[in-house]
Amino acid sequence: MSFIVIVPARAASTRLPGKQLLDVGGLPMVVRTARQAARSAAGRVLIATDHASIAHAAAEHGIEVLMTRPDHPTGTDRLSEAATALGLHDDDVVVNVQGDEPLIDPALIDAVATLLTRHPDAAIATCAAPILDADTLFDPNAVKVVLGANDRALYFSRAPIPWARDALADGQRRLAPGLPAWLHIGLYAYRAGFLRQFPELPPGRLERVESLEQLRALEQGFPILVHTVDAVPARGVDTPEDLARVRALFDDGALPPGPA
Repeated sequence: MSFIVIVPARAASTRLPGKQLLDVGGLPMVVRTARQAARSAAGRVLIATDHASIAHAAAEHGIEVLMTRPDHPTGTDRLSEAATALGLHDDDVVVNVQGDEPLIDPALIDAVATLLTRHPDAAIATCAAPILDADTLFDPNAVKVVLGANDRALYFSRAPIPWARDALADGQRRLAPGLPAWLHIGLYAYRAGFLRQFPELPPGRLERVESLEQLRALEQGFPILVHTVDAVPARGVDTPEDLARVRALFDDGALPPGPA
């Protein structure tokens, strides 16, 4: 297996301004994330950014950095530019690790990359964990994925899918026994050829309705493989409360998952 990790890192953040450079365990968050990703089997880890301060922090800590345009609407578009700039072959596998994931499990990175490597007919792989409570199932901020045969995604939605008709007939919000409900985890592996195509794909109707970028690929006929795990991985940092939680783990000496 051979793959690279690219960490797209933009400077703008509405909920937590400047979060890519906030201190996490003595390192800027994006650097901490890249170092954690480097504990995977990736042959190369780099940060793709649009901001000089992030590039400086990466270089200062020995992380390879690639400057990208500031006008990318999504992280996937930024990865597309990076794949072209790096001269990657169409079949090369790229794992997208968001810069606010300092607790990312290196084994999960390996698993998603391996899944894509083993299916040369697929262009994208991601992961999911079982939904074990009704609050998550009915939370529109928790993206659900329905799986078909061979671990392939049928659909992603903010709605509670699949819908347990009989169990929910009385209008109560509950988790039906045995419901195959999966929470989407936003870690992706891509083939570089798909990344180069992505900016040219028109946003689809379902993507606009659900505000879910991955639906563009499904609408255009690109299969998405899904690696399933037993439990929801550690969350990234989106809010001040998330930042406090992650900092507390480092203050307590709790190490992120991965090999020593």
